[in-house]
Amino acid sequence: MTQYLISFQASWWTAPEEDLPEVARDAHAVEQEAVAAGAWIFGAGLTGLEHVSVVEADGTITDGPYPETKEFLGGFVIVEVPTREEALQWAAKFAAACRCTQEVREFLPQRTTFE
Repeated sequence: MTQYLISFQASWWTAPEEDLPEVARDAHAVEQEAVAAGAWIFGAGLTGLEHVSVVEADGTITDGPYPETKEFLGGFVIVEVPTREEALQWAAKFAAACRCTQEVREFLPQRTTFE
């Protein structure tokens, strides 16, 4: 089976703030459905840019987003399913529940040896 990342950019979520409790309820229901189906691996919402730290290749740490950041990840789900089509079906369910567009990307195969 293959793992897929289903994610959304924070700016894609445009529902009114007062809808957040309903969105959370609906997203949790889809999460529970994915758990019951054996597809759920992990998922979470992410804090805003005010809590970002950037670590450079040389070890320099900067609080705040990379200066050119225009988009940032708002949340994600990882599912493990047999086909891309099934991953797209889960993405459609999360898109409806979260009221925003979802992006689907396949994880590259994991290495099993490190030589």
